[in-house]
Amino acid sequence: MRLRLSWLFLICVCSVQPAWTQEKAAGTIADADPEMRASQTVEDGVAWYDVMDWEVEGRILPNHERQRWFDRFPQSADGKVTKNVWNLSRHSSGMMVRFHTDATELHVDYELMSDRLAMPHMPATGVSGVDFYARDENGDWRWVQVTRPSSSHVKTKVIDGLKPGLREYAAYLPLYNGVESLKIGVPEGSSLKPLPARSKPIVFYGTSITHGACASRPGMVHTAILGRRFDQPVVNLGFSGNGRMDESVGDYLVQLDAAVYVIDCLPNMHAEMVREKCQPLVRQLRASKPDTPIVLVEDRRNTNSWILPTRDAHHTANHQALREAYEALVSDGVTGLHYIPGDELYGTDGDGATDGSHASDLGFMRQAEVFMPVLRKAMLTK
Repeated sequence: MRLRLSWLFLICVCSVQPAWTQEKAAGTIADADPEMRASQTVEDGVAWYDVMDWEVEGRILPNHERQRWFDRFPQSADGKVTKNVWNLSRHSSGMMVRFHTDATELHVDYELMSDRLAMPHMPATGVSGVDFYARDENGDWRWVQVTRPSSSHVKTKVIDGLKPGLREYAAYLPLYNGVESLKIGVPEGSSLKPLPARSKPIVFYGTSITHGACASRPGMVHTAILGRRFDQPVVNLGFSGNGRMDESVGDYLVQLDAAVYVIDCLPNMHAEMVREKCQPLVRQLRASKPDTPIVLVEDRRNTNSWILPTRDAHHTANHQALREAYEALVSDGVTGLHYIPGDELYGTDGDGATDGSHASDLGFMRQAEVFMPVLRKAMLTK
């Protein structure tokens, strides 16, 4: 991991300070920040901080253009993207807040948009949980704890007994639910300082799998795993059942200053749709962003497609259509394109999905491993 972080520093994708440097700088700011103390509310010995006063990663465009604070799309998208995409954009998938604190316990208070806390194939921790990570003494991201929602209003002590010391934390927001409000709490007298949203995100446009189905926790989606490994912000524009290379979504993609675009829509498409829509979307992106790398991702194969000939043929046709589109674009002189084959996205043993289609935590980890070298190359050669 130290080698990976060193490499990222050298290529300027992102730099990571030594843990002691981060903690020293954070302590100086947090301990002397009257604005943070003034913004807190104290209840039963817990100091609460409203995340809506902070910056959050994973949204696009400014706050004043937003209908709800935790929507992924701005209000202008309502009526421009399809109704289904708009409704799904109310989910907070991919959003993350970062902060420094020396607290020995963490609390959270949040209100969910929907009381549909879980799905038959996905637990409430993934659908509606808030998932906490922290940097260890080496600067690596490590899991801390996740909430276990039992109602649409969650107010709970997430964890206590934390090792003393000032460190950086990240909280991933729910994958398949929206968030109406969110507060982070620490014991009164503890320091807390929100960190600004980072620039140049890796931008993913995809389907229910990108959206997060069926991760056990928000931090276990491959988009989040890759964000930690590259130490870069992520924008997750996965729309369950509705990732279809739409021009209307492209209109918002081009407004982002992305480090790389990842187009992973084939699970919601068939071969004719790919032939119709892939090249126009790539050309739309390239016209506005001539230098931003674009990664095209083949459809994963259902993990039981080996015994389902019709389904297997569907995947093969999709792969062929995407490969043809990619080769045609390269032949026409479109530069900065990269390609990820789909046959081994979940591995080859059939154990990478919950229901044959949607990734398990194992499938997401394997998918991240496949994506990583391609994204590294794309951002290196930009």
